[in-house]
Amino acid sequence: MDNIGSFILPITIFLIVIFGFSQKVKIFDTFMEGAKDGIKSTLLIIPPLIGLIVSISMVKASGALDIFTCAIAPLTNSVGIPEKTIPLMILRPISGSGSMAIINNIFSQSGPDSFIGKVASTMMGSTETTFYAIAVYFGSVNIKNTRHTIPAALCADFSGFLMSVLTVKFLFFRN
Repeated sequence: MDNIGSFILPITIFLIVIFGFSQKVKIFDTFMEGAKDGIKSTLLIIPPLIGLIVSISMVKASGALDIFTCAIAPLTNSVGIPEKTIPLMILRPISGSGSMAIINNIFSQSGPDSFIGKVASTMMGSTETTFYAIAVYFGSVNIKNTRHTIPAALCADFSGFLMSVLTVKFLFFRN
């Protein structure tokens, strides 16, 4: 039972091939067409991703992240959000790797079992890299007008941040 994971992918591929033969599909031609579409999607996704990565690097290197963190710390402290998690809240919707670097920093300074460590872990698990996902998914199908997607996704992220603090307080640090 422990090794079932190593067999799932080969079995799935085998079942797809068997199904293709039973439906008289030209399997190799269909595979090549899908691969060609995958390359086109990759080329459509690359420019938004490069822009996203460059902008994240610029924000971190300029010190703007530290300035913004200091500016909103009184507001977040008033609702119980730890100050050390503010950079995570800012970068999580933008960058998964940037937020991983921040959470590693939080773990090394405060420990993973501390209140801040548990809040940061819960934030990572309950929020999404919103702008990355929008760049990838909307870019792959060439959608330029996101309409209400970004505000709705950011509201969901903000709810995740607040609920992370409340959940950790309720489950682990009740008096």
